[in-house]
Amino acid sequence: MTPATVLLADDDNSLRTVLNKALAMQGYKVRATSNATTLWKWISEGEGDIVVTDVVMPDENAFELLPRIKTERPELPVIVMSAQNTVLTAITAQERGAYEYLPKPFDLNELTNLVQRALSPAKESEKVRVRLETTRSGENLPLIGRSQPMQEVYRIIARLTATDLTVMLTGESGTGKELVARALHDYGRRRGKSFVAINMAAIPRELIEAELFGQQGEASPAPGRKIGRFEQAHHGTLFLDEIGDMPMEAQTRLLRVLQDGEYTSVGGDNTVKTDVRIIAATNKDLQRQIENGQFREDLFFRLNVVPLRLPPLRERLEDIPDLVRHFLVRAEMENLPAKTINQDALDRLMLHDWPGNVRELENLIRRICAIHSGDVITAEIVTTELTAHLHSDSDSEEELETLSTSIAKHLDDYFLPSGEGEPPVDIYDKVLKELERPLIERCLRVTHGNQLKAAAMLGLNRNTLRKKIRDLDINVVRGQNLM
Repeated sequence: MTPATVLLADDDNSLRTVLNKALAMQGYKVRATSNATTLWKWISEGEGDIVVTDVVMPDENAFELLPRIKTERPELPVIVMSAQNTVLTAITAQERGAYEYLPKPFDLNELTNLVQRALSPAKESEKVRVRLETTRSGENLPLIGRSQPMQEVYRIIARLTATDLTVMLTGESGTGKELVARALHDYGRRRGKSFVAINMAAIPRELIEAELFGQQGEASPAPGRKIGRFEQAHHGTLFLDEIGDMPMEAQTRLLRVLQDGEYTSVGGDNTVKTDVRIIAATNKDLQRQIENGQFREDLFFRLNVVPLRLPPLRERLEDIPDLVRHFLVRAEMENLPAKTINQDALDRLMLHDWPGNVRELENLIRRICAIHSGDVITAEIVTTELTAHLHSDSDSEEELETLSTSIAKHLDDYFLPSGEGEPPVDIYDKVLKELERPLIERCLRVTHGNQLKAAAMLGLNRNTLRKKIRDLDINVVRGQNLM
């Protein structure tokens, strides 16, 4: 059997060499070039079974080339690579007809598996693409972040732009669920129609049904009737935030709407047809609520057609610099003092656990811009604000614990439960492991997995750090394994 030919285009010579070798090792014939002109020449002459191309090349952008490829050879799968890892890049790749979008850096196995899938006889058929009616240049990005967890979010959003499938967004508070819901609407088939959001936790339980479906009769605050959110969102998108707080009675009515596509208003008799796309969101464990009888299982399956988990900020710390700069620009636009931030301050921000996620980070930046003088945000300012915030949130007026006092309290867990039994053993090793693991993980996080820098930060020999990483079973993403 003749091996499949991969047309590879990237102006980075070293990357092109590595990809060429990796694809050749899988048995593919590879033709590689550094420019779009040569790539188009090969394609127009009928060469190649698949294209792997970078977006930005010296002579032409791959997004400008894609429509010509789809016209000339619509069956030819095109995988686009990009270091400009934003949600708009993913959506543009999808709508221009790319088989898949691969954000840099990526694992070589991910690329070879993707090529194999695209060339398989049972490969996915091309879907109808939608074109964005907005101008790319200078547009404010709806979502910020280039980390791998966010790339997965972007990919799913891009794949959903041509559908009206119901989506269930899960994630902790402050992870940006409403932003994702708006992106699904703004770049989907219903853009231009209404996007209506309702937060179940913010409405008294007895009023939720009237808010959703409207209300007829004298009970309505307005003469005649109250318009519900379903009517407001007709032909558009209805975002049901904090769906886990919806009372059971309203859940039953919502299920009927999803099943039948119609509803009656509270106190009304007439059936109303509805055409809305539903996006739901929750920070609760709905499976546990189902087990406890607090959420309908049949409604869950109706809403959970496409589940999409949004990562907490602590899983995407590398996005903090981009997020901070975005929030600084936004703060200046809101007439807060213009500021910049130095690298030490960014490093300090990346050591924080961010229980409040992106919303907590945004509030911190706004607070710093508002109350601190000077043009530059330093690590000292960040530490002061984070410490003050923790102190203001505590239930006691005691001073913040030192590391020693905190450890002393945790050590009680080893002694108090023993009671009159045998005294605890091996405490030294157990305590060291509990301290070492988060310490090493945070150093690796700040150094982006660079073990040499992490060892220097810890004051350890590199071989010693490697042994500890192995003994503690710490997962390290090594930069040299990524392309």
